[in-house]
Amino acid sequence: MSRRPDSNKSFVESIRSSAPGAVVEGFPTDTAPQNLTKAFKEIQECDAFKGLKLKVAVFSIKHSSRKEFMEETWDDYTESLQSYAGGAFAFAQESLKRFFADHGETPLSEGGEKKGTLIFTGTLGALRCSANYAAYGSSRASVRQLAQSLAREMSEKGVHVVHTIANGYIIDENGEDQKSGKKMSAEAVGKTYLWLSEQAPELWTHELDMRPACEKF
Repeated sequence: MSRRPDSNKSFVESIRSSAPGAVVEGFPTDTAPQNLTKAFKEIQECDAFKGLKLKVAVFSIKHSSRKEFMEETWDDYTESLQSYAGGAFAFAQESLKRFFADHGETPLSEGGEKKGTLIFTGTLGALRCSANYAAYGSSRASVRQLAQSLAREMSEKGVHVVHTIANGYIIDENGEDQKSGKKMSAEAVGKTYLWLSEQAPELWTHELDMRPACEKF
């Protein structure tokens, strides 16, 4: 799912060309609750996914806002919270509905299975915030707290909730910047998320700090 239909389509086509036989579909949406609900319904009704159960859902959007605080407006500040923190809320609810519909609602203590993994991709702004980033820091920290609350409520029900901190650039390619530890590769992040999704109930990672080797912190 992504906001722009054109980039969504080109991304899907690039995966199909690089991985023949891969089952991949694109669904354009923003983080408005009604649009996310529509996208999840389209996914459920998609013929390509017929018979498949949801196992992992990843919330990751580009969200930035830099402005001196006395120039910040109420509308801009709350819009930031709505699009990012509100979007995370709506995405989580839709994902949880699908997890329970696909895997049942029996808790782990009663012999239920793991329902799935819900991952929120955050940044260092969720932990500490610089000057001129009031809206950005507030929304990023809000999603971290949302993930923490959900982990405490949903873990015993069989849902693995993760908040990752991606500190640094994530680039599609594997080039010199990745080899020298200046930037992360999307492939490496994907492998890490796959590893998280495969964790069994005896050990679940809740928060994970990801950074390329040369990123300062």
